Amino acid sequence: MNQIKQGAILSYLSIFITILIALLYTPVIIRLLGQSEYGLYSLIGSVAAYFSILDLGLGNTIVRYTSRNRAIGDKKAESNLNGMFLLLYSFIGFLTIVIGIIIYNTIDNIFAASLSTSELYKAKIMIVILIINFALSFPLAVFGSIMQAYERFVVVKLVAIVRSLMAPIIILPILFLGYGSVSMVLITTLVNISCLLFNVFYCLKHLKIKFYIGKMDFRLLKEILGYSFFVFLGVIVDQINWNTDQFILGAIAGTVPVAVYAIAMQFIKLYKQFSTSISGLFLPRASIMVANNSSNEEITESMIKYGRIQYIIMAYILTGFILFGRPFINVWAGTNYDNAYYISLIIMIPLTIPLFQNFGISILYAKNLQKFRSVVLIFIAVLNIFITIPLVQKFGGIGAAVGTAISLTLGNIFIMNIYYHRRIGINMILFWKNILIMSFPVIISLLIGLGFNYIVTSGSILLLSSKIIIYSVIFIILMWLLGLNNYEKELFSTTVIKIRNKVVRRYG
Repeated sequence: MNQIKQGAILSYLSIFITILIALLYTPVIIRLLGQSEYGLYSLIGSVAAYFSILDLGLGNTIVRYTSRNRAIGDKKAESNLNGMFLLLYSFIGFLTIVIGIIIYNTIDNIFAASLSTSELYKAKIMIVILIINFALSFPLAVFGSIMQAYERFVVVKLVAIVRSLMAPIIILPILFLGYGSVSMVLITTLVNISCLLFNVFYCLKHLKIKFYIGKMDFRLLKEILGYSFFVFLGVIVDQINWNTDQFILGAIAGTVPVAVYAIAMQFIKLYKQFSTSISGLFLPRASIMVANNSSNEEITESMIKYGRIQYIIMAYILTGFILFGRPFINVWAGTNYDNAYYISLIIMIPLTIPLFQNFGISILYAKNLQKFRSVVLIFIAVLNIFITIPLVQKFGGIGAAVGTAISLTLGNIFIMNIYYHRRIGINMILFWKNILIMSFPVIISLLIGLGFNYIVTSGSILLLSSKIIIYSVIFIILMWLLGLNNYEKELFSTTVIKIRNKVVRRYG
């Protein structure tokens, strides 16, 4: 239990560090690299994301099956399974090399029209480094999954935190010495491999993990691949929605639009993280409700309860970004990245709805009905590619954002809300009545903020910070008076009292 609690604390610490790095580290490298080279670095990052698809969702599968063998105490089956996964991931590592060579040989054809000769040369070097990175990472990743199955959450999270911190700590001095994007990819690779090798040492030294490579159990292999398939589909959808736009932009428009789009993606990923860090707590509750045969009314009640809480958080962040996002980006990244504000908004607005409906996804997994969502979203994601290409040709990064927004609206909003209502039995009409009622204080707060922005137009950091604080107070007061129900008021009050008591005990 201590491992779980400490792991949870370290998870939130990891999120905080991720946000801190994004806010402090990114503007520095933007200015040190320059817009064009930062765009090249981001473009190669989108290519790297596609290599991660080759994981096939097996990481989660290792945790599940290793945990099962541990529970029944079958060491022989566990060592056989470890050997099978090591073979599978070694094959994936080899496959990475083959695919990487193909990508390396086609870079000129894909990006010749949009990248300069110097940029193509750097891109090829970075691709070679990435091939080596992923070819080694896949077989070594088995050990990290085994550590999770053994519930060594503290060590796993600490390694992740060290990986997050070490890369920028080493990279920044190198950039100040005049090195560029190639050195960044190289250092990131060295840090990653070093952390993975530590996992190998920990598993062999402390967990005494054994590997037996014998005759392949094809029945078990079929079961494993069947389980991981829909996880794999989810990974593909995420890659298409959050990385393909940059790849298409790089091929059609060059590195500068990629740089702007990459800044927008920083904000969108942080926005998602605020929701997903909470939604991870929903699956156990949803599973218990399904196991206890809870009625549709009870599930609807929970969907509304959790949805309202998430909506408060997401509405505050979204309206705050609408009001203050543009001046913040201009100060943080530079005026050359002004379009990142509009790109972020175009995607964040439709993304907000599935983010405060995460409890519905937990119900799907608990009922084992996630297949429909996975299949729908993969078709919508492919549609996104076909929509995005002509939109990018005509409107650049804004067009790419519109393509993603259309796919989010069709798949995650319209189709999934109809599915929740008709197939799962959640009363989505009642759910949306609650959300609409809560939207009145949100809209009033936003209008007051827009009026205040119109009157006070200065963009200094001090004034911007003051405006954010004033808006936060207005939002909280209006939400308390017009939006929150008794349960939410009690939850908020209890949280404030607990924080106050802790501060008093520590400093009083």
